[in-house]
Amino acid sequence: MSATLDQPDSTTTTLVSKGAFDLDWRRVFNTGGLLALGLCFISLAGMPIGLNGRKLIEPVLSLGYLSLLWLPLVIGWTVGNQTVLEGMAATKRGPRDIVAGAAVGLIGGAGLALLILLVNNFDLRDPLVNWSPQLLEVLEFDAGDKVGRTGFGIGLWLIASTTLAAFGASLHLMPNNIRKAVIAATLTVISFAVFETFVIDVVDFLDDLIYAKRGGLKVWSSIALGVIAFTASLSGAGRQVGAYKQAYQANTGPSKRTQTTTLVLVSVALLIVIPMITGKITQELFANIGIFLLLALGLNIVVGLAGILDLGYVAFFAVGGYTTAVLTSPNRGDSWPDWFPLMPWWGALPITIVVAGVVGLFIGAPVIRMRGDYLAIVTLGFGEIIRILFLSDWLGGYFNGAQGITNVPPADFGFMEVKGTDPRAVFYLVLVFAAISIYVSWRLERSRLGRAWMAIREDESVAEAMGINTVNMKLMAFVVGAILASFSGAIFAAKVGSIFPTSFLILISIIILVVVIVGGMGNIMGVIVGAVVLIGVLGGPKQPGLLAELGQYKLLIYGALLIWMMLQRPEGLVPNARRSRELHQDEFLQDAWLKGEVDTDDEDLPEGAQA
Repeated sequence: MSATLDQPDSTTTTLVSKGAFDLDWRRVFNTGGLLALGLCFISLAGMPIGLNGRKLIEPVLSLGYLSLLWLPLVIGWTVGNQTVLEGMAATKRGPRDIVAGAAVGLIGGAGLALLILLVNNFDLRDPLVNWSPQLLEVLEFDAGDKVGRTGFGIGLWLIASTTLAAFGASLHLMPNNIRKAVIAATLTVISFAVFETFVIDVVDFLDDLIYAKRGGLKVWSSIALGVIAFTASLSGAGRQVGAYKQAYQANTGPSKRTQTTTLVLVSVALLIVIPMITGKITQELFANIGIFLLLALGLNIVVGLAGILDLGYVAFFAVGGYTTAVLTSPNRGDSWPDWFPLMPWWGALPITIVVAGVVGLFIGAPVIRMRGDYLAIVTLGFGEIIRILFLSDWLGGYFNGAQGITNVPPADFGFMEVKGTDPRAVFYLVLVFAAISIYVSWRLERSRLGRAWMAIREDESVAEAMGINTVNMKLMAFVVGAILASFSGAIFAAKVGSIFPTSFLILISIIILVVVIVGGMGNIMGVIVGAVVLIGVLGGPKQPGLLAELGQYKLLIYGALLIWMMLQRPEGLVPNARRSRELHQDEFLQDAWLKGEVDTDDEDLPEGAQA
């Protein structure tokens, strides 16, 4: 099988020695040019200026400088990658890798140096708003009136970019355990620095102990954290976790069911206890993650299992929110008849579910025979139609148009009242519905209906030829997805206390789709991981994440991350095994052909790669 090698095994792979300067210079210059463009783009996007006030290690490093410094390190690692096909020769690791990394870093640093010179001598603020003295000051490391500060900044960036890229490439030369320890130490220090608010909110005594008064880790505490993480990694803590994971995956039968039940119970217990010991910042964050997780679980049914690219999924979220608001709020439109009752939240929920299911049928029926891009565009249109209907004067007597529906009462269960001022209660309600949604998704995935959805996703024409009623199956996917989204809309209405058309922009559909893709389409655990990582760190369209400073760059990061995932890891962070085989079928066939296991006219996979 093709693989990216760090230390090729000479017993299985032919190693070819090359000189330190015997490089693929075309690749080096192309990669260095990409690094230069990346550094200039980040600078002109305003990240170094906008994030420079957020200190990570006082007074050494800020988030603004980190937005630039991470790129040479990652590009240096990338340029040292070797993709070796089965039976092909690999290049022996050595000084050649460091030279390649340093050359790429030098080219990237030269691109940033050129930007410094251009900003210093030309005024292009008309098309480029961040082309400013503030950017120049940051790129020159706040050198003030120092003589030769431009030369100082250029020299420092050349050294920093070259050194970081060379270090990134040198990671390939390290033994596996040392490399993992270095990466663990680096990520630990950066995580404690970046997620300072979360750490303090959970363990408040660490505030004065490891953090400076103006924010950011103290220098000695960052060194101590790095040493602890490095030592822990070398001691084998990561290997023990990996061994347990492999043992769990290899286990079968009643023993595995017992382990799974234990893990679920422990996870639920932690989710119940953690909000009790954290502050409102973390509780609010958990509540937002849960609401978006409910949406992502529903979209995972539609996109991940059935393969229906629905870009108007926010419509079901809006239907759930507005239906709940109409049934519970006295400030609904005046056109509703006097006999139309006001209900408590829990009484309105069954009606909300039914209405969402009907809307799912209504939207799905006229478009279900479409495929691919046509289906995506039509669902996008329906998503906007639903929002505009709620906004329109035509239905203003029912939904109050742009004024929305206010005074939505909290969800009162007697022992607990769920409202926006109590994020812990909101999280517990979300947790209950998330558990229901996860269980329903899990059961459906393993049911006859779930297998029919996956068959449609893989090849709709073949599925139809095999006797699957693709129209009914796809309609069922729309209905189930709409119902799960209505859960989120109902909770959102009780949490916020008001519903407006602007709360249901098409951007929500895009972000939920990114969550599903990045986490892993068709995999429940992947969707959970995607929601925690993306919504927890970056936040939703209007909801802040742990890094609130990235608010204005949120969509830029989402877009870049989506492009990278599609190119490098289309199966997601936590891939579904079946989905991975679908996406990498060509690689299996190629490797099997190289091994002589498949005839040129044989389209079947080798035994070890069969789905």
